[in-house]
Amino acid sequence: MEYTVKGLSCLAGVSARTLRYYDQIGLLRPARINSSGYRIYGPAEVDLLQHILFFRELGFPLAKIKEIMAAPEFDQTQALREHRKKLVEKRAQLDALIANVEKTIAYKEGRIEMSDKDKFEGFKQKLVEENERIYGKEARAKYGDESVDKSTAKVLNMTREDYDAVTQLNVELMETLAAAYKTGDPGGELAQKAADLHRQWLCYYWPEYSKEAHASLARMYVEDERFTAYFDKEQPGLAAFLRDAILIYTGQAE
Repeated sequence: MEYTVKGLSCLAGVSARTLRYYDQIGLLRPARINSSGYRIYGPAEVDLLQHILFFRELGFPLAKIKEIMAAPEFDQTQALREHRKKLVEKRAQLDALIANVEKTIAYKEGRIEMSDKDKFEGFKQKLVEENERIYGKEARAKYGDESVDKSTAKVLNMTREDYDAVTQLNVELMETLAAAYKTGDPGGELAQKAADLHRQWLCYYWPEYSKEAHASLARMYVEDERFTAYFDKEQPGLAAFLRDAILIYTGQAE
């Protein structure tokens, strides 16, 4: 079956503007343009759009999706298997959060006892599983299984006070970093404060800290587009600025 932009938009639940943008960036081209100038999409394009939406649901940026799908070795069936695996992992995370909410309701109603640690188990488990899914392969290759497993154990053993502290520390870090960026000086007082806050934040997750590892992570913030997208979503260039500030802070600047 074939669809116009409007038809495919209704079928897939995405806007016509989105489909036109996907065409513009070369992510999803129509099968053909008809004599009236309408974009026409066939079964192959419908399948590709399904993959795109799966990738988007899993948090992939459009540039990465385009790279994956344009690769000669891209296999749609294998991609679906990977989608399923990741969606099952995501479901497990949601199930943990739902269980935590249900347990908290029972606690509030006086039906069970619940420790402060129990209240945050779902959030910590979700954080660990998401980090493993998104960054686990690279982290294990770079730092080794033992180091990553120790970091995971440290997160799961966080107390409520630790959880609150690291959450507030992240807020302070991002506020300080935003202010420092406006100065344009990664070696300035504000930027170096941001680098130190970043070190403090890392120490809640890393089993041990080193300047070399800190600098290596800072470089990854620019080299890996997933990190770059996170820091640059509000202010383009923020990831590179943080990298430069950390390299100065750790004495690793070239």
